[in-house]
Amino acid sequence: MTFVIKYKYHTIDLCIIILNLIVMNITNNINRRILYVILFFLSSLSTIQSQEYKLNNQNSKLSVSGTSSLHDWEIVANTQNGIIKVTHASHLEINKLKIEIQAESLKSGKRGMDKNTYKALKTEKFKNITFVLTETNSIVGLGGENYKVKANGNLTVSGVTKNVTLDFNLNLKTNTITIKGEKTIKMTDYNIEPPKALLGTITTGDEITINFNTILEK
Repeated sequence: MTFVIKYKYHTIDLCIIILNLIVMNITNNINRRILYVILFFLSSLSTIQSQEYKLNNQNSKLSVSGTSSLHDWEIVANTQNGIIKVTHASHLEINKLKIEIQAESLKSGKRGMDKNTYKALKTEKFKNITFVLTETNSIVGLGGENYKVKANGNLTVSGVTKNVTLDFNLNLKTNTITIKGEKTIKMTDYNIEPPKALLGTITTGDEITINFNTILEK
């Protein structure tokens, strides 16, 4: 209900109404009240309009971890970008969220493992891993501009897209949004064969966990 008037009139139309009222030298109290309401609405537009934040790659971290028949492993994304748009008036709304990871920026510190990872992900054909928000199920305030978010989104890995549920914590500041969370998936759900090494004597587990601490700034 809060945003009905926002879609009924365009800002430019409201400005024209105000100018017409001024030109007509409106003096009666009723029209003055209308003018004050319109002025108040215009001044509040900056508050209720969606605010855009872009991912800070340098300060953000995303890692993928899993198991193998030899030892546990972790690989870290060095190049990612993204955007979030939120409306923050009486409550928080997430209007858009998209995160994109350059697949071959995933690095383990071991050349052989990286090579097997890129082969499994088919990076020659599929350059990026992406998550796109499709629905926000709930946003619960935790106090101090901290929120618990449950959302749905399309996760695309190696050219296969699956709709997944994602839970994360969100901290909102004037110029920065931080989102933290983790998501466990199975590689085979995305038609990825778990990588092998040393002629198949070392095998990786199907289940992997994605951990993220993402910083987005105006």
